[in-house]
Amino acid sequence: MSVPEQLRYSEEHEWVAGLGGEDGIVTVGITAHAADALGEIVYLELHSSEGEAVTAGEPCGEVESTKSVSDLYSPVSGEITAINSAVVDEPKVINDDPYGEGWIFKIRVVDEPGDLLDAAEYTKLIEED
Repeated sequence: MSVPEQLRYSEEHEWVAGLGGEDGIVTVGITAHAADALGEIVYLELHSSEGEAVTAGEPCGEVESTKSVSDLYSPVSGEITAINSAVVDEPKVINDDPYGEGWIFKIRVVDEPGDLLDAAEYTKLIEED
């Protein structure tokens, strides 16, 4: 299972790219582990739109697959600056490329996240699943 070193991870299986960047904007998606566990993703619904605030650890959408429906959690607090309309229109992209074209939204971070896992910690978490 792929766990890219440069990303940070939540215990709810979301990934964050770009922490510490100059503009404060990070990219968020769900991990390959989560996509694999869900099976073929057929529907993605976000509860917030661009310009709205999200809170770390709070549900901000739902991911529906052929197996189940799961909440999508924001791994950081801030304002949504972009939503990947390609995955809303064609959610299977998340299964095909979870760390690339399958990103879900971008957030301008307002508080530094303290509880995100690095790649080694996340790998340990999913091995215990």
